Amino acid sequence: MATRLSDVAARAGVSVKTVSNVINDYPHITAQTRAKVEAAIVALDYRPNVSARSLRKGRSDFIALAIPEMASPYFAELGAVISRAAKRRGITVLIDQTEGEAPAEKLVLDGMRGQLIDGIIFSPITIVPAKLTAVSTGKPLVLLGERPAGGQFDRVAVDSVQASYDATTHLIELGRRRIAAIGVGGTSTGTVRRRGYRKALKAAGMPHDPALELAGTGYHREDGAASMRELLALPTPPDAVFCFNDLLALGALRTLADAGLRVPDDVAVVGFDDIEDGRYHSPSLTTISPDKEWLADSAVSLLLERIAGNGEAARCDLTVPYTLQIRESTTG
Repeated sequence: MATRLSDVAARAGVSVKTVSNVINDYPHITAQTRAKVEAAIVALDYRPNVSARSLRKGRSDFIALAIPEMASPYFAELGAVISRAAKRRGITVLIDQTEGEAPAEKLVLDGMRGQLIDGIIFSPITIVPAKLTAVSTGKPLVLLGERPAGGQFDRVAVDSVQASYDATTHLIELGRRRIAAIGVGGTSTGTVRRRGYRKALKAAGMPHDPALELAGTGYHREDGAASMRELLALPTPPDAVFCFNDLLALGALRTLADAGLRVPDDVAVVGFDDIEDGRYHSPSLTTISPDKEWLADSAVSLLLERIAGNGEAARCDLTVPYTLQIRESTTG
């Protein structure tokens, strides 16, 4: 039979109310009493009834994080820092992987965990903010990523246009003149980052060459490797490549190594995201480094404000700080 609250109270020698106060982290509990209750909880392996507790409190202290891919190093790192930011506030994060598919994204918003979670931090791929009102169940929602929220929802995102402009300008300032871009496909990420790439070329008086803009089929290492092979097959290959994420850049670096080309002497490479793999690659990867800790703290804080009842305040659109981390793939 499952351990009850009264069993914990009897073992600790306190009232049921006192046990409840300790579990709910109420103030004004002495350290000695708290220690006795916590020891009894451990000894009896007591597990609170989350559903009942949620009904009593009016909230569960669980939030959902919906991301496209858990296998992606960027989203794995982001999930970890968001989980830590929530844990510091006594909140547990439940992670949903949508794989960037519309039915899975809609399921998240339609309330798959509606009775269990208080709000959602969501990085959409297919669902645009204009459609969110039709599928959202009314849970507080904070968006991540390049898609503008149109004032309907809170959003936390890097200024990808400016960051891409800075990455491309770095290559231009190094004297590179045939700068390719990998990842320019139909996603919002590809569209927005291409805008910054082209803006930098235009500012330098350099035309953009459609042959140097490759979409590929995805944002993984193999996509970067395949795109780099296509670029090297051009009559005049590029002398630099801006990859729209670090996985594409790592794939491109592999192709360059297989072709016997030197990085950065023959081809300079820049990525975007600053994942750990890029920092320890040889050569180490120059990349746009978003402040993930700032992003996580801001997204969690914003969501908890909405959960606490600040629902009528104007929607926020917060811009994540970033730096251009210059490493061996552009400077040797």
